[in-house]
Amino acid sequence: MSSGTQAPAYPDLVRDLADRGLLTGRWRQVFEAVPGSRFVPAEVWRQLPDRCEPVVGTGAWLALVNSDEPVVTQIDGGAEGGPGVATSSNSMPSMVARMLGLLDVEDGQRVLEIGTGTGYVAALFCERLGHYRVHSVELDPVVARQAAEAFAQSGYRPHLRVGDGEQPWPGLGLVDRLIATCALRYVPYALLRQVRPGGIIVAPLAREFWSGALVRLRVQADGTASGPFCGGATYMPMRSHRVPDLHDVQGKGRSRAAGLDPAHLLDLGFALYAGARLPGVRLMHQNTDEGVQVWVTRDNGSAATATTGEEVWQYGPGFLWEEIEQTWWEYETEGRPDAEQFGLTVTDRGQRVWLRDPRAVIGSGSGPIVRRAIRRSAG
Repeated sequence: MSSGTQAPAYPDLVRDLADRGLLTGRWRQVFEAVPGSRFVPAEVWRQLPDRCEPVVGTGAWLALVNSDEPVVTQIDGGAEGGPGVATSSNSMPSMVARMLGLLDVEDGQRVLEIGTGTGYVAALFCERLGHYRVHSVELDPVVARQAAEAFAQSGYRPHLRVGDGEQPWPGLGLVDRLIATCALRYVPYALLRQVRPGGIIVAPLAREFWSGALVRLRVQADGTASGPFCGGATYMPMRSHRVPDLHDVQGKGRSRAAGLDPAHLLDLGFALYAGARLPGVRLMHQNTDEGVQVWVTRDNGSAATATTGEEVWQYGPGFLWEEIEQTWWEYETEGRPDAEQFGLTVTDRGQRVWLRDPRAVIGSGSGPIVRRAIRRSAG
């Protein structure tokens, strides 16, 4: 596809990203030099709320590739006759720009990317830092091969590896920056060990209670990493981090009057808080004419479903919806903090979500641990 074909649309996209404050200085020049159309394969799909729709025709393909939308580049892991679930994509350009801004790369630094995908992000790094400073790993050999072909045609030569991005890259040594372009349930400690002290990790996380948030971690000299959440981000999960949508639930339902509007559960600030207070509780939702319907389940078979303006139904042991309402009350007592007031600390012993101060860890024990920790630090 010639540059003349895509020229009318792609510069408009770059200009829009710059006008929104997402591309500044050097990154704008990099985006202008590396159009995504060089890396997106001919067969693509548009992600709809309930399915992936094939994109037919060069005009439609070009319009999607040069838009600020994700472009699905593989469904069902490449298998035939599957349900049509997206398993690889070219990320939304505005999200790529956001993540690159958070990564704060500087000249001369080395970068490791987890999830090569189409190769577009690695190509941006090559343009910005130089080929030999860019390392990218991809689990799917078919996707990796397509990216390698795109690199060859575009003249970029990053270091590529086919393998599990959760495992250390043998012989790589320490890098200055690490970026994940697939959603992680947790930040593997092995990844921290690949980044030098003072280095930065930017990754989308997805837990049982929330579908996606960006986190920006700075690696400390003691081998830990800590930093804030930086807004929502929905990415396809790293394949080893996938979990079933909901737990199995059995038994007769019990109804009760409507209470908390389930739409509140979708607020990212509350989701981060509730995810830490109610570990193991999974949430799914769909929009309705009046609001939303949500399903929440726990691995012991406890479950609840609630729809805006309607009664609540609960199943199994306990009263899961009452637990959620209690957690909402705690969240309100904290002042309904937005997502940017939360952060994450990663150590060799696990991950801890905190509110406003890394010492104010949100726990799953009885009572809001956050408030007590803040009072201690203030005194």
